[in-house]
Amino acid sequence: MTLPLASSAPIASTASNARGRSYAGLVWTLVRTDFKTRYHGTAGGFAWALLKPMGMFVVLMGVFSFLFASKPTYKLDLIVGLFLWDFFAEGTKSGLMSLNTKSYLLAKTRVPSWILVVTSIANAVITLVVFVVVIGLFLLATGHAPTMGTLLVFGLYCAALVAMVVGFALGSSVLFLRYRDLNQVWDLMLQAGFFLAPIIYPLGILPERFHFYLYLWPPTPVIEFSRMVLVAGAMPTLRGHTYLAIDAAVCLIVGIIVFTRLSPRAAEYV
Repeated sequence: MTLPLASSAPIASTASNARGRSYAGLVWTLVRTDFKTRYHGTAGGFAWALLKPMGMFVVLMGVFSFLFASKPTYKLDLIVGLFLWDFFAEGTKSGLMSLNTKSYLLAKTRVPSWILVVTSIANAVITLVVFVVVIGLFLLATGHAPTMGTLLVFGLYCAALVAMVVGFALGSSVLFLRYRDLNQVWDLMLQAGFFLAPIIYPLGILPERFHFYLYLWPPTPVIEFSRMVLVAGAMPTLRGHTYLAIDAAVCLIVGIIVFTRLSPRAAEYV
């Protein structure tokens, strides 16, 4: 009786490895397909992903630099805020629509639905990675060269923002299949959220008693902390880092819980 039990472990391990390779191949296929589909037939290709926030940067810099002329690092703060916000807005929007957009896979194949959601933000993640390189060169050109420690901390902030976006994507993707107005509601929230987050203005111009409410909006702590380490050369407090970690964990866990409960019946609402 012991021989079958002893031989079952390698078989189970082999099956698990094969499943893992299958999922990895599926993820790569979905990411590559989304990337090619988005920029197929365009002359600029992936450059358009960077031109959008850069165009906004030029316009906003031309308008608001006069209002904040006394702040010498305004252009650096602005470009950091715009790129991080662009990732948040694009990632959450893509995640919200992911299951509906790929409903043909959800209904006809045995694809794990969470893979469809997570890979939907791949283009936004790729843009964010390129942004890290761009902002590093931008800071170097302006005499604010970041250290390896600074880049590591900034990378952790980006990871926290990715966790927030993934959590939102998981939860909102299944909710959207039931409540189609969620798309319009989120568009309105993004429009208001652009001005709620301190992107085009320094947070310090507002009374300190209002800062707590702005920090409830997920992108705010990531944008502010990133500016502190990249531009100001300062490190947020342990309390601030703890809040950011809790914020990211809550967004991710809530999204996973909502997705786990509603996704088994997702195909019924496609």
